[in-house]
Amino acid sequence: MIYKRLAGSYLLILFATLLSISTFAQDAPDIESGKTLFKNNCASCHNKNMKDKLTGPALGGVQERWSGYPEADLHSWIRNSQALIAAGHPRATELWNEWKPTVMNNFPNLTDAEINNILAYIDCTYKGTCGGGPVVASNEPDPCALPTGLEEKGSSNLVYVFLFAVLALLAVILARIISNLSYMSEMKEKGEAGERKTLAELLTSRGVISFVIFAIIVVGGYFTVHNAINLGRQQGYQPEQPIKFSHIIHACQNQIDCNYCHDGARRSKHSVIPAANTCMNCHKAIKVGSRDGTAELTKIYASIGFDPSTDKYIENYDNMSQEDIKKIYTKWIADTYIADKGSLDADGEALIENQWNGIVKALTNKESGDEKIQGPIEWVRIHNLPDHVYFNHAQHVTVGKVACQTCHGKVEQMDVMKQYAPLSMGWCINCHRKTEVKFADNQYYDNYYEMYHDEIKNNKRDKVTVEDIGGTECQKCHY
Repeated sequence: MIYKRLAGSYLLILFATLLSISTFAQDAPDIESGKTLFKNNCASCHNKNMKDKLTGPALGGVQERWSGYPEADLHSWIRNSQALIAAGHPRATELWNEWKPTVMNNFPNLTDAEINNILAYIDCTYKGTCGGGPVVASNEPDPCALPTGLEEKGSSNLVYVFLFAVLALLAVILARIISNLSYMSEMKEKGEAGERKTLAELLTSRGVISFVIFAIIVVGGYFTVHNAINLGRQQGYQPEQPIKFSHIIHACQNQIDCNYCHDGARRSKHSVIPAANTCMNCHKAIKVGSRDGTAELTKIYASIGFDPSTDKYIENYDNMSQEDIKKIYTKWIADTYIADKGSLDADGEALIENQWNGIVKALTNKESGDEKIQGPIEWVRIHNLPDHVYFNHAQHVTVGKVACQTCHGKVEQMDVMKQYAPLSMGWCINCHRKTEVKFADNQYYDNYYEMYHDEIKNNKRDKVTVEDIGGTECQKCHY
């Protein structure tokens, strides 16, 4: 009887232990889940390093800053910040006074467990301890990873040189074999033969010279036609820009939509290069770049006369001397360096001078020789169609619903922008021949080509391409 009671007690203890372990496992935050939730909900406004400001404040240490209040208050703030501000919550009011009029998005559907997962991910990222968890790293490459170096590319010209050398060697061997066969044939027929021709005599014979001239004409004609076809095309063109702008950081890591910066693409013929004011929508708050620090962002500030130290635009900036401008921006660079390193040393002095020289080089007008650094940023144009070609971005983006990547490639994976497609006439025509017209939920086509709508409805046609609606007619693209 005693043994039965002891066995029962042990079973109860074991059950209670397993239950507590299970409960702990359920309550323990899931960092990997928190990472996913952070990327989907928070990363557009908060810096992923948790240490620097973005559109919203740096999130590192957020739980410590709310430690004087119940955990439910922080959860309420994340779900609906304005409601907590309206209720007069001290911490909520403090944050609002610091960041207004920027309103935090509401996330009413996040559960307590999901919020704790996000907070756990924020905390371990801020402290640099996320790597110690049991999460197994994926073997898949990170599509948003910045390139660490240039890949070595073999030159295709070397292949052509090698093939030419092999063919030349084979030609010499063949000529020698033919000469020997001719010599042996002559010996067999006449019983004697003249002197064998030397290699030099073979290579300078009328037949060889005629063949060489013919080959030069054929090869020269091919390259002449090939180069004429490619005249004005610049596929793969990847120039250095006055400011290092990474689409990986902006379009991939921070998920900024293409049409936010290139606003004209959805409503006009041109996609437009974003003005510095568009950059300032974010970079009035984000003043230090994740990769280049102050080096590139200060060029934007200097081009439009924004003082990042005071968060104000500089009055009479156009009339200031370059020496006075230098004092403003070198002070900003120095203050940022000191805040990061603790003091200004020789390396800091060199960095300040190098960055200032970079600002002058990027913003000086090279054509006019104007040394004033104020004014618009002179970006180097990459995509440039001939003047006789008409292309409308809005027609493709808004009406045709063509993804930007179709013509420009995976821009979100380009650290330095380049021309992806040849943009040739044949390339455009082939696209029009295979691209289907998107009728669904597209009011532009509601009353357009009723015949095609009826044919699709009656299963006489399974698709309508751009070619079918006149996409290969000459006058559609040429005036």
